[in-house]
Amino acid sequence: MNTSNRMTNKEALDLLQNASLLDLGQMASKRKLELHPKKITTFVVDRNINYTNICWVNCKFCAFYRHQKDDDAYILTYDEIDKKIDELLEIGGTQILFQGGVHPKLKIDFYEDLVEHISTKYPDITIHGFSAIEIDYIAKISKISYREVLKRLKEKGLSSIPGAGAEILSDKVRDIIAPQKLDTKDWLEVHRQAHKLDIKSTATMMFGTIETNEQIIEHWENIRNLQDETGGFRAFIMWSFQSSNTQLLKEIPNIEPQSSNRYLRLLAVARLYLDNVKNIQSSWVTQGSYIGQMALLFGANDLGSTMMEENVVSAAGAKNQMNQDQMINLIKDTGEKPAKRNTAYKILEKFYT
Repeated sequence: MNTSNRMTNKEALDLLQNASLLDLGQMASKRKLELHPKKITTFVVDRNINYTNICWVNCKFCAFYRHQKDDDAYILTYDEIDKKIDELLEIGGTQILFQGGVHPKLKIDFYEDLVEHISTKYPDITIHGFSAIEIDYIAKISKISYREVLKRLKEKGLSSIPGAGAEILSDKVRDIIAPQKLDTKDWLEVHRQAHKLDIKSTATMMFGTIETNEQIIEHWENIRNLQDETGGFRAFIMWSFQSSNTQLLKEIPNIEPQSSNRYLRLLAVARLYLDNVKNIQSSWVTQGSYIGQMALLFGANDLGSTMMEENVVSAAGAKNQMNQDQMINLIKDTGEKPAKRNTAYKILEKFYT
């Protein structure tokens, strides 16, 4: 693509700090319309399945993880996973977002068997699973490369990988909020290797801990540069740090909740800066349905998932829920056309004439 006129980091910083919210909304809406002239807003019907909550990484912003000896630690059985997928199929679901904690003992053969079981029994369900930190640790404990992990999981039925674990792609931030997590370079490398194998992924950002505006733009720059290289990101999704029940809030008690204004400002500038990422999701799960709807006027063209089940951000205090009918009505309220999509952003069903 032509990058000669693209937004610079300095311009992005100026917009974040100085532009009015109204101006940002108008600029982002104009850019969104250029990319999506039919004014179709999409969503996906899926379910988050966290196959285990056992994790050794101990991220300070996470309230979901448990250690192996904790009373409420678990690894789901195949029967438990099957029951969750059966329930998803009953409501017309097409995708599972399949993630766990980073279990200290599970190697590649466990994951191969698990993916093969699901893809064989449920060939119509898309497996969108395993974040970069999971891939990184599976590679380390199994003594194989990122590429080998991804290749073997793809052969068993893995379709795409989520962008979880990105938080802020600046090691100055990561070293404080998740010191045991993989660094920026390795997060990007996992996604680079996935894209080379034609495993598409999403890019994410969690803001609202200790990062600066400059570090947020550094994050966007990392995403934009890799997208220039591979074209493998299908969408960008950002959400605010949910602080309840987290170690980070205990260590840094003056972390302030992020305002709706802040979320919408960041979303609008992301739409303008990430000129090579076609789809941007609204994070109604953390922002609530009203701001989730407002996000459609600030650059988002997708409402993400109906979230039949969500355990991670809800453990940290987010309790918002929405079903398909609510999503359809919310989209129509903005004057846009609602449509159900699959993981690859192909439209499966239109709810407009």
